[in-house]
Amino acid sequence: MIRKKKDDKEQWFIYRANLRTKTLIIIVLSALVIISIFVCGYFIRDIPTSFTSANQMPSLEHLFGTDWMGRDMFQRTIAGLGLSIMVGFIASVVSTFISIILGLFSSFNRFADEVVAGIIDLFGSIPHILLIILVSIMFGGGVIGVIMGVGLTHWTPLARVLRSEVKEIKTKEYIHLAENLGKSRAWIAIKHIFPLIISQIIVGVILMFPHAIMHEAAITFLGFGLPPHEPAIGVILAESMHYLSSGYWWLAFYPGMCLLIVVLLFDFIGENVEKLLNPETAQE
Repeated sequence: MIRKKKDDKEQWFIYRANLRTKTLIIIVLSALVIISIFVCGYFIRDIPTSFTSANQMPSLEHLFGTDWMGRDMFQRTIAGLGLSIMVGFIASVVSTFISIILGLFSSFNRFADEVVAGIIDLFGSIPHILLIILVSIMFGGGVIGVIMGVGLTHWTPLARVLRSEVKEIKTKEYIHLAENLGKSRAWIAIKHIFPLIISQIIVGVILMFPHAIMHEAAITFLGFGLPPHEPAIGVILAESMHYLSSGYWWLAFYPGMCLLIVVLLFDFIGENVEKLLNPETAQE
């Protein structure tokens, strides 16, 4: 019986070691791909035009073909993805900051918790795309408008998770002990509660990335996001709609496929970071 328990314990440690290795490999490889796309997209500035090479099909010379102005679609796609990643990163930081503030504020007292719950329900009841468009227009559109539109509307899921975690943490005995010792609510929130919700914040901000990128592309496609001169995926897809009926399928297929791949990579990173932080949940 003792030997069996020892073997089970050894298998558990082996499982955790294997899980950690696999998840780290997936995270590193996915992160390298995303970072490479962002860096390459940052350095792609002016894409040359050549009307003699307009609307060429994919080939060795132009992997994703060319558009109606003869611009290389591979370069445009990488530049658009780099811009989308930048917008998604800044918007996720803004949303995460709002979620942390509201999550910690909900720990002050019951009234604060009800206020936070009401704010979350209020923003959650408004159609997401409509809210993003309205906020984006309010900030003047463009890159700043899209960042603020996405950043100020994507915090509700993470804030809801953090509020739930905070409510559970507040039931712990050491929280009541700190209150009895006269510690302020802000001190308790920063010193005792915040360190315990860092793992949820990390996973939440990573999983927020794909939603931010997709919504940036969506409102840009609808004409309420980034301006037409920006190398954005939404702009590329909106332009391609005018040429699909002529058989120029590659103008939409490759940018859309690459956008989907980037979104899936962020999902893979988020899922595997969660496995790394919570191996017991992953085993189940």
